[in-house]
Amino acid sequence: MGIRSSVSRNNLANANKVRDWRIYADLAYSLIQTARKLYVNDSFGLELQNTVYALDATTIDLCLSMFPWANFRKNKGAIRLHTLLDLKGSIPSFIHISDGKLHEVNTLDIIPLEAGAFYIMDRGYLDFDRLYNISLASAFFVIRAKSNLKCRRVYSYQVDKSTGLICDQSVLLTGYYQSKNYPEKLRRVKYYDAKNDKTLVFISNNFSLSAMTIAELYRCRWQVELFFKWIKQNLRIKTFYGTSENAVKAQIWIAISVYVLVAIMKKRLKIKASLYTILQVLSVTIFERMPLLQALTEADYKNENDTNNNQLILFS
Repeated sequence: MGIRSSVSRNNLANANKVRDWRIYADLAYSLIQTARKLYVNDSFGLELQNTVYALDATTIDLCLSMFPWANFRKNKGAIRLHTLLDLKGSIPSFIHISDGKLHEVNTLDIIPLEAGAFYIMDRGYLDFDRLYNISLASAFFVIRAKSNLKCRRVYSYQVDKSTGLICDQSVLLTGYYQSKNYPEKLRRVKYYDAKNDKTLVFISNNFSLSAMTIAELYRCRWQVELFFKWIKQNLRIKTFYGTSENAVKAQIWIAISVYVLVAIMKKRLKIKASLYTILQVLSVTIFERMPLLQALTEADYKNENDTNNNQLILFS
């Protein structure tokens, strides 16, 4: 590797402090473009022609005395990683790093909106003014409703209750501000999750998909939770080399670049193992000299003598 001695923590911290984190962000977005092209024809469990995104955020706790710029609470620091995940390949298409005070719903003001795409969100993003902007952009959303939703039923569609569906309705919002922020009809789908013994209510502006597909789309949202798990556990971004804002952002973007590089390698080398397994294997074999396919598969890639050669036999 060209490293003759151990690298001190101070050297790493100083390097992270002076090297602009935007360099690593640009690298990550370049890799993301490559990865999304490789996974464009993959399936995530539902056969849809539309691009489907899952939007969510995760909080990374920090010590406020060491990271005074990471405002969160009075005696606690944190940063928040806002991620828009393309469900085809679980590739992040948009990432925003903020302090812990930025509320999730504000992310709807900065995410890129793509006509015809679906945006799957939890109820923390429920803001009808912002959801109406998604509709005006000719995009679709599926979001979990809050318990205090005020609406009036306009029409009820037939559902197969043996699948867990309870109702599928067209509704109009009746709350004073809600009805002004979203004046058009919405779709309300109620579903009983027998596995977790929960009744879930979803809201969408799409009326062409089946009610069951709406419920399944929300279930696929959990892929973004797996992404956060992989980022936190396998790339170990909670141990930061440097306490400056630049150092923290640089290390996060490096971690994201590693994640996307592994996704690209998985597709190009046609590795069947999951991203989680690949990251685990690489973490323990990164300094070993061996072919990647040998490290990630059970096959033994050794050069073997070819007995069937084309040399003429001079003596029998």
